[in-house]
Amino acid sequence: MTERKIPRDRDDDYSARAIKARQEFVREQTGSAIEHVSSYTLDPGTLPGNVEHFLGVAQVPIGLAGPLLVNGEHAQGEFFVPLATTEGTLVASYNRGMKLMRAAGGVTTTVLDDRMQRAPVFSFDSARDARAFGEWLEEHFDEIAAAAQSTTTSGKLVDIQKFSVSKLLYTRFNYTTGDAAGQNMTGKATFAACSWIKQNYPGELHFLLEGQFATDKKTSVVNMLHTRGKRVVAEITLPAALVEEHLHVSTERLYAARMRGQLGAIMSVTNNNGNHSANGITAMFIATGQDVANVAESSALYGFSELLPNGDFYASVTLPSLIVATYGGGTGLATQRECLELLGCYGAGKVHKLAEIVAATVLAGEFSLGAAVVAEEWVEAHDAYGRNRP
Repeated sequence: MTERKIPRDRDDDYSARAIKARQEFVREQTGSAIEHVSSYTLDPGTLPGNVEHFLGVAQVPIGLAGPLLVNGEHAQGEFFVPLATTEGTLVASYNRGMKLMRAAGGVTTTVLDDRMQRAPVFSFDSARDARAFGEWLEEHFDEIAAAAQSTTTSGKLVDIQKFSVSKLLYTRFNYTTGDAAGQNMTGKATFAACSWIKQNYPGELHFLLEGQFATDKKTSVVNMLHTRGKRVVAEITLPAALVEEHLHVSTERLYAARMRGQLGAIMSVTNNNGNHSANGITAMFIATGQDVANVAESSALYGFSELLPNGDFYASVTLPSLIVATYGGGTGLATQRECLELLGCYGAGKVHKLAEIVAATVLAGEFSLGAAVVAEEWVEAHDAYGRNRP
């Protein structure tokens, strides 16, 4: 059987000729016209480093929600949030939550921590050798950090966490990464650090650059406790009358439902005790050029609520492993850059601002969906806005 190979051009695989060859290949092999996939306005010359075997584009509708009023340390004022999604009711739901929070004076946001890691595992002949190496790491941290930072102008090694198991030492090399998400940056920096360690450690050791303890693109307790990306909180106190007016439920019923949801989350051993953090995060990630697979850890959420003595409702969400960037990766592509610019979040010095807007957006969605379930409006809303079939 003849092998069917996708056409490539070794000299310029993003040229019009190479792209057309792949489009014709698809039409011949599958019979699909790919009329819409092959129509786009972006410049293929901007795509090296973002995609291989470029064929065309997947167009995702973008809806606008807002204004979202944020009282942050980095994000301050009103923002209109682009949400890329094919799920009916999603934009309307987030918009409703934003309207409520704006009427209450806005949501307060705080970035608590910022770190990205690579997690090498070091192997030894005995547990005592592993313990001795851990002590050596502490004594030589400055030299190790210098080796790591020789590979990057924006990354900085903050510390090295150590976790001993048997004759192995699992580590987490924690970095700040500026406005980039930093997974590739930390990989390169940590490899340089491990090479320096290998050359200078007086004993025998072996290492794997990643021991699966950074849990890249996977939900994990270690990242929720120790932070991966940005650890950011969004919080607000809602007057009881305002909740009744906008959400058609009492704060007492909202809080009672919250407590039942807490137990359900515990029973199911989920990565959060909220309603649907992944919805808003994914829609923002697609719109703004984030690595969408990072939703796996970014959607982790700690929700906390209080029914105050006067009937008002305090609520917060903590996103302990939110991975966002305003520079590098897909953020510079045409439509993604436009969406970041729409938020005032493109380029240097904007990543904490974006993290705060994402957290505030998540909180808006938590209120809206949670109230829709309590008020028994959830199914009705999906029937009204979420169906495009008779």
